[in-house]
Amino acid sequence: MKDYEVIIGLEVHAELSTNTKIYCNCTTEFGADPNTHCCPICTGMPGTLPVLNEKVVEYAIKMGLATNCEIARFSKQDRKNYFYPDLPKAYQTSQYDLPLCEHGYVDINVDESKKRIGITRIHIEEDAGKLIHDAYTGDTLVDMNRCAVPLIEIVSEPDIRSAKEAVEYMQTLKSILEYLEICDCKMQEGSLRCDVNLSVRPVGDTKFGTRTETKNLNSFKAIQNCIEFETKRQIEVLENGGKIYQETRRFDDAKGEGYAMRTKEDAHDYRYFPEPDLAPICMSEEYIENIKNSLPEMPHIKKERYINEYNISDYDASILTMSKDTANYFEKVANICKNPKIAANWIMGDFARMLNESEISIKESKITEENLAELIVLIDKGIISTKIAKTVFEEMFNTGDMAKKIVDKKGLVQITDENAVKEIVLKVIENNPQSVADYNAGKDRALGFLVGQVMKESKGKANPGVVNKLLLEALK
Repeated sequence: MKDYEVIIGLEVHAELSTNTKIYCNCTTEFGADPNTHCCPICTGMPGTLPVLNEKVVEYAIKMGLATNCEIARFSKQDRKNYFYPDLPKAYQTSQYDLPLCEHGYVDINVDESKKRIGITRIHIEEDAGKLIHDAYTGDTLVDMNRCAVPLIEIVSEPDIRSAKEAVEYMQTLKSILEYLEICDCKMQEGSLRCDVNLSVRPVGDTKFGTRTETKNLNSFKAIQNCIEFETKRQIEVLENGGKIYQETRRFDDAKGEGYAMRTKEDAHDYRYFPEPDLAPICMSEEYIENIKNSLPEMPHIKKERYINEYNISDYDASILTMSKDTANYFEKVANICKNPKIAANWIMGDFARMLNESEISIKESKITEENLAELIVLIDKGIISTKIAKTVFEEMFNTGDMAKKIVDKKGLVQITDENAVKEIVLKVIENNPQSVADYNAGKDRALGFLVGQVMKESKGKANPGVVNKLLLEALK
C-alpha cells in the first residue's frame, strides 16, 4: 500500500452578530417560531429591493484585518444562482470575483511548531432558510427565519494536512471572531460551521487529487471525525482501483460515517452575475484605518504579553487566551491576587473541569474574579491548605459565597500552631509502629503515609509544612 498525503481546505461560515439581517430590518434573533422573523425582502417577493446593512461590511473588514488580509477599496455583490426549496429567490446574494478581503493568513500551533494557513478570501453573503424534515409524516417544511441572516465566508488555501491541523485552524478562527465580538460562535446553533474540501494523493505527487466537499459541520469533533473518515474512504477507493468523484457529501456524526448527496458544482454552474439591485461597495482609506484602530488586542498578541508580563508558560498562555472571556477572567484574578501562576492553575484545572461538567461558560459561573482571587490569597497566606481550598472552591461554585465566609462558617482555618500539630503527630506515630519501623529501615514512602495520617486526623487543616517538619523531628 502506498503512503498518502491528505490535502484539506476549509470554507468557514460565521453568522454575524448584527441586530438586523443583511438586506432588511428583520431581527437576526435565534430560536423564534418558524417564519416569524421574515418579510417580503428576505423571502424574495417580486418587486422588493434590498438595502445593504453597513455593519455587515464593517464586521467583514474587521475579520479581514485580524487575519492579515488585503482589503478591497472597490467591491461588489453577485447573484449565485441555484434552485433549492430553502432559497426562495432561487439565487443567493454573495460575492464572486471582487470579495471584500483577500490573501490573508493565520498562524496555528500543532505539536509545538508553528504553521501558517493561507486565507484565499473573506466575503459577505446571505444565509439560506432551513428545511425541517418531519420523520413521522414524511413531509418537509421550510422555515424562512434564517433567510438573509448575514454571513462571512472564510475560505482557506489547501494548506491543511491533517484533522488535527483543521481543528486547530478552526479553533483559531473561532477565537478571533470572539475577540472581535462579531459572531457569537455558538456552533450548536449553526452560527459557526464549516465545509471540508478534501483530497488525497500519493506522497511525492505534486498534482492534487479529486476533492470532495462535506457540508455543514458544526463541532470540532465532527470536523475531526469527518476528515478521518473521508481520508480513509478515499485511500481505500484508490487502493482498490476505484475513482474519486467530485461530489458534495454529508457526515453523520452519530454513525461516524459520510454519504454522497450530489455531484459537486463548479463556479460556472452557479451562473454568477453582478447583483443589479445593489450598488458597488467603495471604501475610503480613512474608513478602513478607523476600523483598524478599533480592533481589540488579538489572541496571539495577548498570549505573548501574558508570557512576558505574568511569567507563565507558552502552553498556559495558549489555553487562557483561546477564549476572550477566560482571558479577561484570568487577567483580573491575576492582578488582584498577584499570583498569576496559581490563578492559571485554578482556571485551567478544577474550574475548567467543573464548568465542563455543568455545561456552563466562565461568564455564567457564580464564582466572581474577586472571589477566586480571595481564595488564592487565603492559600498564599497559609490560612487554608490547598486540600481545604478544593472543598471551599466546590462550595463557592455551587453557592457563589465568598471564600473567607465559607472558611469562617465551617471552621476551616489551617492549624499552624506547632503545639497543636505536635499532639496529632505524636498520636499518629504511636498508632502506626509498623510505618515508623519501615521509615527507620529506609523506606521513604512510609513518611508520606504518616503525613497523610496526620492530615486525615486533623481533617485536612494541619499546615503541611509544619506537619513535615514535626514528623521528621519526632522520627529522629
